[in-house]
Amino acid sequence: MMTRSQSAQNAIFPTFFMGGFECSTFIWQDGERKDYVASTGHDRHLESDYSAVMSLGIGVVREGIRWPQVDLGNGSYDWASVKAVQDVATKCNITPIWDLCHYGFPQECDPFSEECLGRFVAYCRAAAELVTNTAEGPYFFTPINEITFFSAAATELGWMYPFAKGREDELKRALCRMAVEGAKAIRSVHPDARMVHVDPMVHAVPPADRPDLADEARAEAYKKAYEGFDMLSGRHAPELGGSPEILDIVGVNVYHYSQVVLKEDKGREVLGPRDPRRKPLSEMLKYAWDRYHRPIIIGETSGFKETRAEWLKMTMEECLKALNAGVDLQGVCLYPVVDLPDWWTQKWAKIGIYDVADASDLERVPCAPYIEELRLWQKTLDQPEHVEPDGYGQLWGRVQLEEVRKYAAHWAGREEQVRIE
Repeated sequence: MMTRSQSAQNAIFPTFFMGGFECSTFIWQDGERKDYVASTGHDRHLESDYSAVMSLGIGVVREGIRWPQVDLGNGSYDWASVKAVQDVATKCNITPIWDLCHYGFPQECDPFSEECLGRFVAYCRAAAELVTNTAEGPYFFTPINEITFFSAAATELGWMYPFAKGREDELKRALCRMAVEGAKAIRSVHPDARMVHVDPMVHAVPPADRPDLADEARAEAYKKAYEGFDMLSGRHAPELGGSPEILDIVGVNVYHYSQVVLKEDKGREVLGPRDPRRKPLSEMLKYAWDRYHRPIIIGETSGFKETRAEWLKMTMEECLKALNAGVDLQGVCLYPVVDLPDWWTQKWAKIGIYDVADASDLERVPCAPYIEELRLWQKTLDQPEHVEPDGYGQLWGRVQLEEVRKYAAHWAGREEQVRIE
């Protein structure tokens, strides 16, 4: 595994721009299991989805292995869906980050039990054996998606299984233990496998008329939101086995609704895009870097409806600032590549690079302004002299980290000159 100093110098991922396909498999509050790979048609459009990603100059994709689907019980697995994805990814020269548990457990699997822990560890080991035996590295895994968010959504919020109200902290510990032991199991198969742990990065402020709630708002955003990462890194609850090497790569998820007014009743009101109380993304990235000193990616980000292009522009400008501030930012994952149904309304959320036609064939419809903004950044950043001989970068637009760092330094100098003038 790369040391911390090496990771600050070398690119971990083949490309700076990444993509992701929604793969939630939770049991929702209506008692029905949701399968977002099926509902978005990603399983049916697998080849065309990956061809689209390849044409966008993206060389890394967050992709799901649906634990409830592949785990048949008693150590038996059906890997057909995973092999199909790996085959297409290999064909398109795209590196997956395999998400092993995206909110969903196999039927009647109790996350608080030792039985569930053992089952997950065995599944992680088997998944690692499959991936490492069928594809060339590097290998990336996310054992448990969004531990801190998941532990709230499945307890106090009552959105999804196990609906364990009053047990948020207990579930968070259980999920962290699963992630730690899962990471160890994966590395028992391939010691150089990298872990990418993701959770939302948020900012909260008190209501204008309640400055007395400022401490509570800060604790929500800068203590509670980082508890999963803290456990994985060993900063908190070291008895769970966390360490900087287990935390490995920090994935911070950032959306338009990530900055809020936190009300006395815990209700949230999203801060508008030009609200002066919003915190610059670059400063939030620097906070995460200073806290862990581990490589960082933006694990998920997207604007909303007509703001998607503007959001990408803002995100990239803030990423340049973060790089110049010394943050080891390794990439930005545009998530989702293909739009998804809103959890509550089941209407299309309008946050993807591609929208989805509301028809039985789930036709992909490109969000032209979003793609145009991505192309502008690729044209600005892509430097042919940095094309790697290993096949990555052979397509126009496959931007690499060193190119982004180089431009960030140039951009900072230009901004400084403008200020002087």
